[in-house]
Amino acid sequence: MAVVATGFFDGVHIGHRMVIETLVNSARERGEESLIITFWPHPRIVLHSDAISLRLLNTLDEKIILLKSLGVDRVEVLPFTEEFSRLSTEEYLKGTVIDRFGGTAMLLGYDNRIGHDSGTPEQIAAIASRLGLEVITTEKVSAIGLAVSSTKIRKALLAGDVSTASVYLCYDYAIEGEVVHGRKLGRTIGFPTANLALYEQMKLVPADGVYLTRVHLGDETFYGMTNIGNGIETHIFDFNEEIYGRCMRLEFLRRIRDEKQFGDLQELRVQLAADEESCRALLGNLK
Repeated sequence: MAVVATGFFDGVHIGHRMVIETLVNSARERGEESLIITFWPHPRIVLHSDAISLRLLNTLDEKIILLKSLGVDRVEVLPFTEEFSRLSTEEYLKGTVIDRFGGTAMLLGYDNRIGHDSGTPEQIAAIASRLGLEVITTEKVSAIGLAVSSTKIRKALLAGDVSTASVYLCYDYAIEGEVVHGRKLGRTIGFPTANLALYEQMKLVPADGVYLTRVHLGDETFYGMTNIGNGIETHIFDFNEEIYGRCMRLEFLRRIRDEKQFGDLQELRVQLAADEESCRALLGNLK
């Protein structure tokens, strides 16, 4: 038996966390399992609804790790297909939530849409109740007094506002990939960079510019400055090792400046030195 919440949960942001907290607490009170049913890929990709511009805040693995870190007992990932999208509210609740996963109660958020004929939350709740599911509702406002959404976070990141995104997410936004060979211009002026090729191409990359980043290489953590523009290039502070082929994860802490064009390498070197100084000053306040 399980208390169930269902949705895509992209970002697992502060608004989602209120839902998850209610889910986990409700399940514990009932002595049941807390279960999140989510989907992959994103419905907009399958239904061709602005799919070209859609970028995601989490990879599937990131999302599962985040959900479980918040105390969720079980995460089930259903393949989102065109056939699946044609299920009605009643078919989904009866066939999936109740019969397949043993749901006894359903958490219903203010903006939940369930089934191709999804109506208002009140209409969904009426169908759930008729099927024997207890309905637990959650409010729109998050713990910070704002209606946070995945769309708002994407907009913040696309504007380079990683600080606001971090507040909304409750963690520093990150991207991950393999270190690959680049143009190697940075090393000629004393600023070697590690070039990142993303593992997940649907992952959102923040706006072009220079950022202070936390750099994860295996079990080791460093800091650096990352330029996003013609690729994703990171100069790792106090580091001088060959890391081609390794996995690197970047967490975005602050935006330093817009991307610029430079007349020559000397002009670039001067700017990079100023960027590093700005980053190190910020680090003194963050640590």
